[in-house]
Amino acid sequence: MHVVCSNRRAIKLMIKMPKQFETITSDNCNEFHQYKKVEEVTNCPYYFANPHHSWELGTNENTNGLIRQYFVKGTSMAGLTQQQCNIITVKLNTRPRKLLAYKTPEECFYE
Repeated sequence: MHVVCSNRRAIKLMIKMPKQFETITSDNCNEFHQYKKVEEVTNCPYYFANPHHSWELGTNENTNGLIRQYFVKGTSMAGLTQQQCNIITVKLNTRPRKLLAYKTPEECFYE
């Protein structure tokens, strides 16, 4: 059921903001087994990283590293409140990035 709900949320978001999504790249976890449905509905190509090649998911891995500034690796995030997640999201999205010419992800999103 979790996969179906995640796909519905992804599809809804991608339809709402189609210019923000050109492709999707993920690892090979079980939650991505229904990727064809997302591709069909959104017309957005779905790619998978090769197993044990985490560097192929550069932005994802970099973001995971940034999140680890708030939580030590191995710490369960299951008990986080929505408010705690929102605070971290704002901090990450308003942090300038060299890759973005020192703009924030939020600035680039709204350009």
